[in-house]
Order: sequence, then structure tokens, then C-alpha cells
Amino acid sequence: MSNRLFVALDTPELDKARALASKVRHHVGGIKLGLEFFMANGRSGVRDMAELGLPIFLDLKLHDIPNTVAKAIMALRGLDPAILTVHAAGGRAMLEDAKAAAPLGTKVVAVTTLTSLDGADLKSIGCSGDPHEQVLRLTELARDAGVDGVVCSGEEVAAAHKLWPKGFFVVPGVRPAGGVVGDQKRVVTPRAAVDAGASILVIGRPITQAEDPDLAAREIAGTL
Repeated sequence: MSNRLFVALDTPELDKARALASKVRHHVGGIKLGLEFFMANGRSGVRDMAELGLPIFLDLKLHDIPNTVAKAIMALRGLDPAILTVHAAGGRAMLEDAKAAAPLGTKVVAVTTLTSLDGADLKSIGCSGDPHEQVLRLTELARDAGVDGVVCSGEEVAAAHKLWPKGFFVVPGVRPAGGVVGDQKRVVTPRAAVDAGASILVIGRPITQAEDPDLAAREIAGTL
């Protein structure tokens, strides 16, 4: 992708999402639509956003038994997003079935460890080791299951890329130097993430909540 920057449009309001995407469309490589948007607007909302001509990253983080995830992905046929997320923690069979059910042009990427979690959080849910170890464990699983890549933080992407040189790496929780971290616990700058091996960056609030979203997107893209 010529522009690695995807803007996260985390809003249930279709008109607001369209307005934001229209403002930044010349300085981003695509748009990310997550659960908040999808639950409010569904398939028709995704189709409406696709009319802007930007690649769609549909971030649904599917996680269920293999058959259910496969059928859910098949139910999305016709939308054909550029990128679709599932949870790596669903296991190898689920990942294999997710990839088999996806349209040929859709990259299926597995979420490793959410960027809002740290070592204490992982321990509280019974995961041994720190986030770095968990990300690498799940990256290896995703690679062996045949999906296209993983979602991981900028702190782990270099090690994950070394483990999987041909993988596709989605890095959220990216913040410009001096930016507000918010609810993210493992963040890096856009330039650092790209240098470490990120295929695309997902950035929301530093762009969408800026006084001039287009200028913010242009400035971030300029650092890449």
C-alpha cells in the first residue's frame, strides 16, 4: 500500500464518519471501521463508506468457534473489505476457517494482544508471560494457520516481523511525538512503527479529534 496510514473512524454516526473520511481522503491510505460503527450502521453503512473510494479495514475482531466465525465472514460477502480482523486467541482451526471463508482479496489479520493491555492485565486473565511473549506466541500461531498477518503494538512489531518476514503487520495505538496517549498502554510514534516493520498504521483520535483533521493526517504522513 502506497500510503500506510489508515484513519480509525470510531463513531456510530454515519454522517460524521463520512465527513471525516472526506476531509482526510487525500492524505490517508484507507479507513478503519470498527464495532462501534458496524453495530450502528451494519452492512449498508460499510457500503456507504466504500463509495468514497478508500480501502476499508473492517475491524470486527471476530472470536468464536471456527464454524461460527467462518459463517460470519461469509455473511459479509459483497462488502469485500481490504482487511478483516479476527482474534488469534480463537485458535488455529478458527484462523484456518476464517481465511478459507474470506474473499480472495481480503487480508485476514489476527489480533494478538490489545494495546490497552499490559502484563498485569494478562496475568489477571490467566496468561503467563509478558505482552511481548504473548504477541510472539500468537504471531507464530497465525503464521502457521495461514492467515495474512497480525495486529500488534509498535513495541512488538520488530520482533514479530523477524519471526514472520513476509507477514502483514497492522499497528494500532500509534501516537505522534508528544501526543496524548489516552487509554493505550503500549504506544510508539508513526515513524518508529514503520521503521520496525509495520505494514500499516491505524490512527484515530490524533486525526479525528484534531482542529484540522486533514492537516493532522498530512503532517503524520509527512513523517513517514
